[in-house]
Amino acid sequence: MILRKIQPGSCKAWLSRISLRQEPCFSSSVPPQPVPPLVQTLQSYLRSLEPLLPPEELSHTRRMVQEFGRPGGLGARLQEALEKRARHTKNWISPWWVQWAYLESRQPLPVHSNPAISLPRRDYNGWRSHGQLPVEYMRGMPLCMELYPLLFSSCRIPGPKHDYIAHHGRSRHSPTHITVVRNYQFFQLEVYNSDGSRMTESQIHGQLLRIRSQSWKTDKEPMGILTSEHRHTWGQAYNRLLKDKLNKESVRLIETGLFSLCLDSPVMRISDEKYASRKAAQVLHGGGTFSNSGNRWFDKTLQFVVGEDGSWGLLYEPATAEGPPIATLLDHILDEKPDPKRAPLVPLPMPKKLYFHIDREIKRDIEHAKQNLDILINDLDVNVFNFKRFGKDLPKQHNLSPNSFIQVALQLAYYRVHNEVCPACDIASQRMFQGGRTEYIRSPTNQTLKFILAFDDPSVSREAKLQLFREAVDTYTALTLQVLKGHGIDHHLLGLKLQAIEEGLSIPKVFMDTAYGLATHWKLRTGQVPANTDSVMCFGPLVPDGYAICYNPQADHVHFSITAFNCCEETHAETLALTLKDTLCQLQELLQPTV
Repeated sequence: MILRKIQPGSCKAWLSRISLRQEPCFSSSVPPQPVPPLVQTLQSYLRSLEPLLPPEELSHTRRMVQEFGRPGGLGARLQEALEKRARHTKNWISPWWVQWAYLESRQPLPVHSNPAISLPRRDYNGWRSHGQLPVEYMRGMPLCMELYPLLFSSCRIPGPKHDYIAHHGRSRHSPTHITVVRNYQFFQLEVYNSDGSRMTESQIHGQLLRIRSQSWKTDKEPMGILTSEHRHTWGQAYNRLLKDKLNKESVRLIETGLFSLCLDSPVMRISDEKYASRKAAQVLHGGGTFSNSGNRWFDKTLQFVVGEDGSWGLLYEPATAEGPPIATLLDHILDEKPDPKRAPLVPLPMPKKLYFHIDREIKRDIEHAKQNLDILINDLDVNVFNFKRFGKDLPKQHNLSPNSFIQVALQLAYYRVHNEVCPACDIASQRMFQGGRTEYIRSPTNQTLKFILAFDDPSVSREAKLQLFREAVDTYTALTLQVLKGHGIDHHLLGLKLQAIEEGLSIPKVFMDTAYGLATHWKLRTGQVPANTDSVMCFGPLVPDGYAICYNPQADHVHFSITAFNCCEETHAETLALTLKDTLCQLQELLQPTV
């Protein structure tokens, strides 16, 4: 039973993170994000196209890029404007990026936008945290910590043309409740006492038991399903919903809550082999309208998901923060020790159930949302597996970057399935800069393509293949270092394009070129999200004929999640997963031949 699994202290760890005071924020002592030199970005852009384009198309694009980047030309003018913007704002690209990548997207949040983190089954005993996150470092440099307080009491709000994020945690009277949802029913659970002290673990456990006793039956109408709709459709339904005073108050309490806690019924267990995939999908989208999808409010920034079978994870809306800070927050929660503080004897009020007035129009909106979500869920192919032959220690033993090793392996596996290389983006942090978010590392490189073409060629010696592999991995590592210095390509190009739009200019021809469209049709959306736990992040592909691959390298194993859309006949998550396993084993053999 769910609340036997949730021992006193289980959810309290999450609940007690909320004041989230921090040690020195370091946002002021990390440097501002630089605007990369224009010539450098354009040269890197052309180099990234070389493995993807035939020579005649590349020549055409090269002429277009040279015209854009000539001294005194349009590119130089836009570059100057970006440099001026950088001098007068905290971060010259992050607000634009959040608006363009997230808030202006009209696609549904589940699958297309919100990533999920699936964690190992456990009995949850005794997690707790003390309300301070230590400053993070990357390669010895402090990271900007300002995103963490924004994760709590925040929610995405649908709009007609674009959404916005409402942050309620910094108001004079900050919220002191979370939202608990079970069997499609929402409850307001206060987690602070009247004197301002946080509730103890046993107090919260008692309140969760009371919620459980009040939510045995499933509500007829799963209100949370509405948040899974196309953003324009949900925006219209949202406005209709809020015309009613009761609905408006219930929605307000969900939006302002510190976070949501979703108490799910068990994941349907088919086999141990497929359980990890089913579990990750459950956290990602709830499993469908006949399962737990009604236990979600997809607009909410943080939703902890706890299943009766001991499965659990976290679903988050990424406009406030991307994966690495979320994974760090989870690590912090799991690392903390129990707090033995005894509960006061003062009786607590019953958690407040949130009610909705559902008229004919809202009921119709819910039915449409249920149909559309089930179509989306049935279209998503999810494959999660634990590769156990080796982990990040193997590349390290050979002086190779584990992430670069995996990225080259992904390109090789893709080539073996599809007989071509494809545009791939790897998500890298920019939090070493004030207000920094993420940037893409592009692949394949020329060196990766050379290695791929040689690897399955029996006429090429093992020594030559090993040398080409090292060159491919080292080239990717050098690209990574460039991005970590703030010298990535994609956000700079996006900034130049958006600057032109802001000035009322026509979109520069370099961005209307077919090569630009091809090179940003990310058939491989990838991300390394390392964590101290055996967790794996899961998200949907960026394009209909693509894959999304996320991985968490541990010392002697690597957790992978691969997703693809069933509507595309060419992509198949299980085929790529099997090919990737085989490819990794062959790369191990290349480094450490057994004969």
